[in-house]
Amino acid sequence: MNGAALLVALPLLTAFLTPSIGRVSATAARLLGPLVLIYCIWLVAGLWGASLPVSIAIGGFAPPLGINLYLDPLALLFALAVYVLILLAWPWTEGTPGQAALLMLLAGSTAALALSGDLFNIFVFYELMSAASFGLIIVRGERAAHLATLRYLVLSGLGTVLFLLGVALVYFHTGTLNLAQLAQMAPDKLAGAQGLAAFVLILLGVGVKAELFPVNGWVPEVYAAAPRWLSGLLAGLVSKLAVLVLLRILVLVFDSEQAQAVLLVLGLAGFVTGELAAWWARDFVRMLSFSSIGQLGLVFVGFGIGGAAGVMAGIAVALHHMLAKPALFYLAESWGGSLERLQGEARRAPLAAALFVLLALSLVGVPPLPGFWAKLLVVMGLGAKGSALAWATLAGILLITVVEAAYLFRLVGRFYSEGEPAHAAPRLHGWDFTRALLLGGALVAAAFWIVPLGHWLEGASQLAADVPRYITTVLGQGGAP
Repeated sequence: MNGAALLVALPLLTAFLTPSIGRVSATAARLLGPLVLIYCIWLVAGLWGASLPVSIAIGGFAPPLGINLYLDPLALLFALAVYVLILLAWPWTEGTPGQAALLMLLAGSTAALALSGDLFNIFVFYELMSAASFGLIIVRGERAAHLATLRYLVLSGLGTVLFLLGVALVYFHTGTLNLAQLAQMAPDKLAGAQGLAAFVLILLGVGVKAELFPVNGWVPEVYAAAPRWLSGLLAGLVSKLAVLVLLRILVLVFDSEQAQAVLLVLGLAGFVTGELAAWWARDFVRMLSFSSIGQLGLVFVGFGIGGAAGVMAGIAVALHHMLAKPALFYLAESWGGSLERLQGEARRAPLAAALFVLLALSLVGVPPLPGFWAKLLVVMGLGAKGSALAWATLAGILLITVVEAAYLFRLVGRFYSEGEPAHAAPRLHGWDFTRALLLGGALVAAAFWIVPLGHWLEGASQLAADVPRYITTVLGQGGAP
């Protein structure tokens, strides 16, 4: 289990060393990061065979006084996704040592978010993740990137203030920031209006990165200004680690009907506004950006269901988005710009067009693709919840899914129209298309293995929602430190 700390320490150490190594050899600096990421993948594979869940005290200080890492199947899955997606997005030819260092800082901080067991640690690594994101966006050096980064920075700063206020309220009422001890105290100490206020503050604070309505205004500008591989990384990875943090806090500390109602309302608002904006968009990258907002809204609707069923529904949508959205952004490297330029592109780029159709069908929720099963879990969970708000949310999702299908199939029709292509053929044999194809292949493989994957996800979700098990694992039998 000592390897668990290395999952965080090695990427951070590599980020520190890379600029110095780059002064000697830029090639060595670019290659060091991928080697460390591959080693971290190997470490995760070894930890997966251990008896889970397990809590690891850092520095020998037992929680709640010390910092602990909590390993369960969901934490390891998201840590694995961090290393795989950053390795897949690695800029082999155009990257600089500074960019490589920022990517490794992003890897270390996001992996730490997946494994952290206390709010203080979560806040520290959340800020490190933010700093790495800012640097990666602005490194392009263009005016649009500077302006987008400034807006992202301002909203993230607001999110930080809200997050700190929420954490301060939690600490004021409980005297601790350890999630396991908070899970013990929350039913008594955080059951009133103060607890709900703390949850809303933390939700909006962390929700900036999770593309939560109404703090997601930075998304279209940043995704349009950033390189496409980075847009895919922000949409597919960074937002998902923020989602995982919110899931832990929801399940362990704020598991109440009021908190779930807030998630249903904000999630539906994000889904509706994102998909309607995507329908109106006339630029390919902006369409994908607004679509990402809509899909993240659906994740929060899933969490608003509550219990293990809500965890499973939200995580299923998040994992599907983690595969589909980066693949679409990689395709946008060749097809970025006005949607009018995509007229008849299927004749020039039949493989890329077919891949887009596959991803679009899965996003809409056409069976038997994974997107269908993810949305079905949300629909069934809302139906089982049975409240008036749940039924209203369900109706809104079904209605807006028609809008989602309309703009995606409209674009498919443009691809296969009879008009002449408007610009040079996409780089079908480039690395961008290969990365998109790998993610699309993973989506197809998931469709064939949907039953065992569903059973695994059900077990992982039940374990993540098992609060007494979490307390016992971290604090010992009876919940005593």
